[in-house]
Amino acid sequence: MALALIRKTVPEADDAIVDYIDGYLKDANFDDDDEDAIADFVKPILLDAGGDEAKIDELCEQLINMLASNKKETTPLKGLSKLENTVVMGQQSGLSATAMFSKGSVDLDHVSGRRVQSQVNQDKLRKAEAKIAAKMAKRAEKTNMRIEYEASRLIESEQKALQEAYKLYNPILDYTSTKGKNKDIKIENFDISFAGRRILTDANLTLAFGRRYGVVGKNGIGKSTLLRAISRREVNVPHHISVLYVEQEVIGDNTPAIEMVLRADVWREHLLEKERDLSAQINLIEAQQSEGELTEEEKKEFEAQKDRINGELKDVFAKLQEIESDKAESKASAILAGLGFPTPDQKRPTREFSGGWRMRISLARALFCKPDVLMLDEPDNMLDIPAIVWLESYLKTWPNTLLVVSHDREFLDEVATDILFMHSEKLDYYKGNYTQFYATKEERRKAQIREYESQMQYRKHLQDFIDRWRYNAKRAPQAQARIKILEKLPELEPPEDEKIVKFQFANPEQLSPPILQMNEVTFGYNPEKVIIRNINIDVRMDSRIAIVGPNGAGKSTMLKLLTEENKPMSGMVHRNGRLRIAYFTQHHIDQLDLTKSAVAFMADRFPGKPEEEYRRHLGSFGITGMVGLQVMKTLSGGQKSRVAFACLSAQNPHILVLDEPTNHLDMESMDALQTALGQFQGGVIMVSHDERFISTVCHEIWVCADGVLSKFSGTIKDYKELVCPKDTVL
Repeated sequence: MALALIRKTVPEADDAIVDYIDGYLKDANFDDDDEDAIADFVKPILLDAGGDEAKIDELCEQLINMLASNKKETTPLKGLSKLENTVVMGQQSGLSATAMFSKGSVDLDHVSGRRVQSQVNQDKLRKAEAKIAAKMAKRAEKTNMRIEYEASRLIESEQKALQEAYKLYNPILDYTSTKGKNKDIKIENFDISFAGRRILTDANLTLAFGRRYGVVGKNGIGKSTLLRAISRREVNVPHHISVLYVEQEVIGDNTPAIEMVLRADVWREHLLEKERDLSAQINLIEAQQSEGELTEEEKKEFEAQKDRINGELKDVFAKLQEIESDKAESKASAILAGLGFPTPDQKRPTREFSGGWRMRISLARALFCKPDVLMLDEPDNMLDIPAIVWLESYLKTWPNTLLVVSHDREFLDEVATDILFMHSEKLDYYKGNYTQFYATKEERRKAQIREYESQMQYRKHLQDFIDRWRYNAKRAPQAQARIKILEKLPELEPPEDEKIVKFQFANPEQLSPPILQMNEVTFGYNPEKVIIRNINIDVRMDSRIAIVGPNGAGKSTMLKLLTEENKPMSGMVHRNGRLRIAYFTQHHIDQLDLTKSAVAFMADRFPGKPEEEYRRHLGSFGITGMVGLQVMKTLSGGQKSRVAFACLSAQNPHILVLDEPTNHLDMESMDALQTALGQFQGGVIMVSHDERFISTVCHEIWVCADGVLSKFSGTIKDYKELVCPKDTVL
């Protein structure tokens, strides 16, 4: 009935709109006072669909009557029409209904020009208002529940998509059957493009099985794109070679962390599932045999089935024994422990862990299932120093092929046996770790420059002779010979000009001490959950302090106490009245408006200067040319970090507070930041896990552990050896 009325009143409305309204009226389960539901929901939709307002008002009346007649009991509110008129007037005058009726009478001079005394019973009015408010809240709750349901369905579908992608790129492969096969990878003359930009051209990829390759190159050069192309077999990787790229965190659900790691070995899971299936078949046959009398033929058939299934089961047990399935749980537990998961946490559901810890579980899965080619994309970004030291030691004994992207030189020095250098759409190979690569690369570059300059000089000598004697009858044969020599010379490309990245922080005016002090400071979200206690630290204009310690120990919390983001439960934080602090957070990219260019963003944050000055300031942090005018969402992670550093410098701080400042920076940018901090005449206090960066920049090391901040007397190398000795048995 309602459907027909709507189609008749608003014939131009789309069928989808009409069906939606009809479904809403059927499913809404109205309780009282349906007028507001019709007026607030149905009428605006029909008006938007192009209907006539007078006809729609008439339709709404009919719908209200229909809904009222369908109820078993009706309790019409006396004086409802007056209530409606009053509410409309209140809205027109900018007042709420409650405010209008807070007195016994209402002045309506501004509406009618004369005084009108309200006849509405105030008690009934308040009850009516309460009913309307309750109904609107109930409707909002239903809407929220519907949104949450749809969101949960979307998340569930995304999780299933991720699981299917994992199965697609990590198919069930009997890795016991691939023993003895050649697992070297040699792919020649391939191209890779991403988003319309060429990453590699006529490249050759050669990976010797068992070697550990550090993949290096500038930010945005395409390192992650190369690893992703290998994992998706967009390049011709042999099918018998298992490949795994650790890129995304595991799905957060009710699966315990250790179970999530065990499931990563898809071949083991397949064998266990087959074992359960075969055992169930045997149990079913034995149950059928015990049910009653069987003919000789049936007995023979059942016995034959049992023999066949037992044979299959024996093969499954043999394969499980071959892969040491019984030791799998202890291996998984040891890997999780090395990555910072104590034994009780290993049994917690993955949904209870933050994104960073779920990334650790993803890394643990990769280490556990031991693919033929393991690819890690900046794994040290999500780890604290103890976990990095453990991972270094673990990967040094990795038996298969490893490709790891990292900007941590110490990590690459410990792990890599070879370096794969990406530049100018090419791949270059170097034997040795990063330090050896860097020295060899410089030697190669110098040799290329010498060779290029020598050839250019030789070409000039030949060309001068040709130009001088080409048309001389006696010397013409000699000139022709030199022309042939010139044509046969190989064309040498000039060596690339290495762009030097520079950072520069403005030096602030000096302040009289004390600058920034914390005395017996304790912080927690409640007295039962104290995170860090009894902090005593003095930050001066010449301070260079590194704070280290395990994840979750309170390092970032301590920095937030310095910057006043957190307020202490007890103790005192003293700041100089003229002190300016600039804070670089772990999530600094979230603080940028990625829909704007770097220049426009700086103009919004620090208004009142000409565009040239913003561009010049960004240029001092490597954001030069058109890069400063690009929308920031198109920039690489390292370029966004440079914009964040430029904004920090624009605050002209006395103290720089830096939380993991090197995470997204390439090595050239890290060198530039180290140099800039060395020249900066203000104080620096930072949280970092990069050994080289800490040893270059900082003079003091403070350890945050077990809720206490204490000064460490040794170097960062000493601390690394203390938390995870090199001779630790894995």
